[in-house]
Amino acid sequence: METEEEYDTPERDRSSVPEQGTKSRSRSVRLGLLAVSVLGALLLTSAFIVQPFLIPSSSMDPTLRVGDRVLVNKLVYRFGDGPGRGDVVVFDGTDSFSGEADPDANPVMAALREAGAATGLARPSGTDYVKRVIGVGGDRVRCCDRRGRIEVNGRPVDEEYLHSGNAPSAVPFDIRVPEGRLWVMGDYRSRSRDSRDHLGEPGGGTVPVERVIGRADWIGWPPSRIGSVPSGAGSGHD
Repeated sequence: METEEEYDTPERDRSSVPEQGTKSRSRSVRLGLLAVSVLGALLLTSAFIVQPFLIPSSSMDPTLRVGDRVLVNKLVYRFGDGPGRGDVVVFDGTDSFSGEADPDANPVMAALREAGAATGLARPSGTDYVKRVIGVGGDRVRCCDRRGRIEVNGRPVDEEYLHSGNAPSAVPFDIRVPEGRLWVMGDYRSRSRDSRDHLGEPGGGTVPVERVIGRADWIGWPPSRIGSVPSGAGSGHD
């Protein structure tokens, strides 16, 4: 004869199944909401404060190497002076270094690429560049003096950041930078497409200051490369 305790046990076991399923679903929902919140906070931070940027080419070697993730300070120029000589900046080259964005591009894929770039997980947009500021509005930038150095306002620039064995420029130029614009170049001059490559275009190869996204201040990845991005502030000009 079955006892009351033996009769009740299966009932308790059966009733626990939906309860466990509910707890599992609740846990999944909480984890999903947490993931969305973290991603949202990351995207907001990237949009307004600090944006990770994946270095896609060797044009800034040795300062920045392919695969480095740099952290771009988006606040530095909002509450202080504009970009200065020697700063390493990330900018949108649309209409100066690049053509207009493709209007027929898939908007969903474009949004996914933009989100990946904003978190430093994907290559940046084809219109985004990282270069060093050599001249600002009003500067006369010339290449080269008798010793092969770039001059800014008649004074030679000591470019210690250049890639070993590279000349300051194999292309001669002499330009007055318009107000509100920047003359920018890569540190690996022989592998950098920069202001020199757009001399004959509107703006003479210069980049509008309002197109600057921010200043590359830190290398955040890989671990062996973590540190601040050296500027060329001590390059010998005013």
